[in-house]
Amino acid sequence: MALKLRGSTYTKIKKALPISFYRRPAEVVAPELIGCILVKRQPNGSNLFGFIVETEAYSQSEPACHGHTRRTINNETLFGPPGHFYIYLTYGIYHCVNVVTDRDDWASGVLLRSIAIPHEPEKIAAGPGLLAKRFELNRSHDSSPVTVENGLWIAEQSSSMKNRLKIISTTRVGISQAKDLPWRWYLQDSRSISKRAKGDRCPSVTSAWTPQIDCVQ
Repeated sequence: MALKLRGSTYTKIKKALPISFYRRPAEVVAPELIGCILVKRQPNGSNLFGFIVETEAYSQSEPACHGHTRRTINNETLFGPPGHFYIYLTYGIYHCVNVVTDRDDWASGVLLRSIAIPHEPEKIAAGPGLLAKRFELNRSHDSSPVTVENGLWIAEQSSSMKNRLKIISTTRVGISQAKDLPWRWYLQDSRSISKRAKGDRCPSVTSAWTPQIDCVQ
């Protein structure tokens, strides 16, 4: 459900994070994206948005990164400049949405793994493929800038989110190399996580954080 927002809520999400935010290593940017808001402007003027609750970092310095060994037509976007979307197809079926970080000519990015959307099922965007499907993002959006002008952007964390963030750091999902790097982060209180760390139980419905429009304030 896309929402037509007014007043302070609209003011909050209409401003994208500055490009300088992304000009840092992926492992620094990724945890700071938790609680930020992915926004996509719809054709009717409404905004589809949700809170980022799970991310992963990838860098050319480690072998799980697409750009670790070579630069190709398919992964060119990952080499910069920062502040652009890098979207690729995996298993020939699922799209994965990343934000390019760090610096030019260096493969670095943050995978957006899960998003919690107000008034929608808690697992509707829990996992990269489901996230891309719900926001209708695909290869046509690859290399597009993360800006309001582009109609697809990321807004900063709300003050209410900052006050209650409890972030878990753990290993990444679905990779065969550099499996021990703790480069995945998620909001512990959220039930919209694709995969929880071993021993971390999913919070009950009554105790969990739930995405609400007033969380934008």
